[in-house]
Amino acid sequence: MLESQGVTHMKPAIHPAYNDVRVHCACGNAFVTRSTHKGDISVEICSACHPFFTGKTKLMDTAGRVERFRRKYAKNAPATPETAKK
Repeated sequence: MLESQGVTHMKPAIHPAYNDVRVHCACGNAFVTRSTHKGDISVEICSACHPFFTGKTKLMDTAGRVERFRRKYAKNAPATPETAKK
């Protein structure tokens, strides 16, 4: 019936094998998924350690830039009520 409507079947033996693969993250998490990739997959970040999924923000200080920013703008910070009384 489908062939009469112009729909044909997929060609056999042209699609890659879809196998179970194990994914290893740098955080130590490992899980199994399916992929056409052969062998295990190693990733640097996964859903168990990515800040978007965990809700935790990680502040990565590259070459002291964050600390330098804090020192630079600490002088311009508004006075707290305790320091204003003195």
